[in-house]
Amino acid sequence: MDALGRKVLVAAFDGWNDAGEAASSAIAHLRNSGSYEPVFSVDPELYFDYQYTRPQLETDGEGRRSLRWPETTILRPTRVSEGPELWLLTGVEPARAWQAFCGELIDVALREDISGFVSLGSMMSDVPHTRPISVFMGSESEQVRTTLGLERSTYEGPVGILSVLTAGADAADIPSASLWASVPHYVAGHTPSPKATLALLDKLGELTGAPIPPGELATEAIAWEASIDAAAADDEEMTEYIHQLERTRDTWDSPEASGDAIAQEFERYLRRSDGPGKPGDGRSGRDDPRR
Repeated sequence: MDALGRKVLVAAFDGWNDAGEAASSAIAHLRNSGSYEPVFSVDPELYFDYQYTRPQLETDGEGRRSLRWPETTILRPTRVSEGPELWLLTGVEPARAWQAFCGELIDVALREDISGFVSLGSMMSDVPHTRPISVFMGSESEQVRTTLGLERSTYEGPVGILSVLTAGADAADIPSASLWASVPHYVAGHTPSPKATLALLDKLGELTGAPIPPGELATEAIAWEASIDAAAADDEEMTEYIHQLERTRDTWDSPEASGDAIAQEFERYLRRSDGPGKPGDGRSGRDDPRR
């Protein structure tokens, strides 16, 4: 836990990095469970394509209408804590100028004496909804890996903004770690996925030592799983497919299984996700002809 220090910036983004809305929901849960205030927001004109991420027209309780523009914001807790502080970085993946975007955010992190950086992501994978959600836990820092027992990814290929931010944190000597939850690809119609969100938050608590109350997530996860059970019950082909995934997962979890099975699944996912099947689009990467 000391590897990430006392002031940890936790990041998640909507879109490519957020299958089943698991990562963005984790940040929303943290924000709703505490008291936060904004420290910094990027200028949306510099980084977002409004044809892709459109501003939203909203009406408040008094009937006033206003535009809400896409944003990426760093928030800090307003209550003093004796234990680790979880700062939040949340927003929309930018459409342009990624290096400048990350440079701004890392500069703010350095200014605010952030001691550690944790990125949260979620990916569509060939895993069953009936088993515990797998979470890949990785770091490029040997000290962080040794202290926290994390993996080092050997992946090479296209990446999202989380990977760029993590590289920026490492370059600025801010220790970093990455958490990626595997969301069953066949549950696209059952979004959000509270079971995956809960898995990410559990691992985040383990890494940082920060207490994270689950709230209603455990109950919601049970209901989510039951809804998929009900949908699959009327489809023999789907039921058999889920049984196949369960057998594969049980083999991974057996004492004889390789310890880096989850890491290998993570890397297979990234290699196939530059196109159809990228997280958040509701399709399995198995359909990608470039896999």
